[in-house]
Amino acid sequence: MTKKHDIIWLDTTDSTNEEARRNILSLDNLSVVSAYSQTAGRGQRGNTWSSSPGENLTFSVVMKYGHESGLVSPLRACDQFAVSEAAALAVVDLLASHDIEAKIKWPNDIYVSDRKICGILIENSLRDSHISSSIVGIGLNVNQRNFDDSIKNPTSIVLCNDTNGDRNYD
Repeated sequence: MTKKHDIIWLDTTDSTNEEARRNILSLDNLSVVSAYSQTAGRGQRGNTWSSSPGENLTFSVVMKYGHESGLVSPLRACDQFAVSEAAALAVVDLLASHDIEAKIKWPNDIYVSDRKICGILIENSLRDSHISSSIVGIGLNVNQRNFDDSIKNPTSIVLCNDTNGDRNYD
């Protein structure tokens, strides 16, 4: 069996989760949809995700479960929190590899100190009592220095590290 994981790079889309949903039938398991700019990024409970174009990572990973995927065992709907755990822990591990100590505000936010650096939006599709697919949307603030005033306590990787390597949260 051949793995065909794609990374699809878009200049602009409304939302990487929406783009993945529109194309899920043609996307292979573990394909990634990433955008330079999102015009309608989304967060939990109808919130928006705002990101300056080209300054952050905004992407969605398509996960397909069951024997049809060929890679991932079926996942019971009652075990869906495992998807959140895996995504959140992966982001925290990535940040730790860059000497940034982050913590998870379950189920979907990553914080450095009291500032949000990442949001995760997971949308599952169910078939009977199992999840047939998940779209794991991740917005990670990387190089953004200026944020909209309506965003509460944002930070980014670049703001966490000043030129001396010391933490800077201003």
